[in-house]
Amino acid sequence: MSEQKKVAVIMGSDSDFPTVSGAIKTLASYGVPFEVHIMSAHRTPEKAAEFSANARANGFGVIIAAAGKAAHLAGVLAAHTTIPVIGIPIKSSTLDGLDALLATVQMPKGIPVATVAIDGADNAAILAVQMLALSDESLAEKLAQDKINMKDGVAEKDAAIQLKVQELVGC
Repeated sequence: MSEQKKVAVIMGSDSDFPTVSGAIKTLASYGVPFEVHIMSAHRTPEKAAEFSANARANGFGVIIAAAGKAAHLAGVLAAHTTIPVIGIPIKSSTLDGLDALLATVQMPKGIPVATVAIDGADNAAILAVQMLALSDESLAEKLAQDKINMKDGVAEKDAAIQLKVQELVGC
């Protein structure tokens, strides 16, 4: 069996860390190896290009890129690799993250970037795990169990709300 692929979590700035920490915790909860780095599409474009060009050879299976405002990071990384790149648009004070969302999602043909919601770090990590699970049965089983747990959680909340409704109307 081959070694499990890593996930790279790349932030455009250390100010993105509070948001990205959700992805880090999620990856850790699945036991997925990862590395976290800061690279800028504008301030260190050579470093970003070199990292993504060598990502496959360095054992990465997915890159998660988090950036706000102009948010070119995911596109720059995707331009230099053939492994999947997931963009997390980061909310900023300027346009509430809409600028980052549009910059992340509007990639030209041939440079795809999967994009999650603004500040959607947890979903970015889950999507990365789903991608890795295509060739890793143990990850697929963990994901399936989490879906069951979510379903059971909703059923429990529904039962609890039914009791509250009954108490409210005096039944």
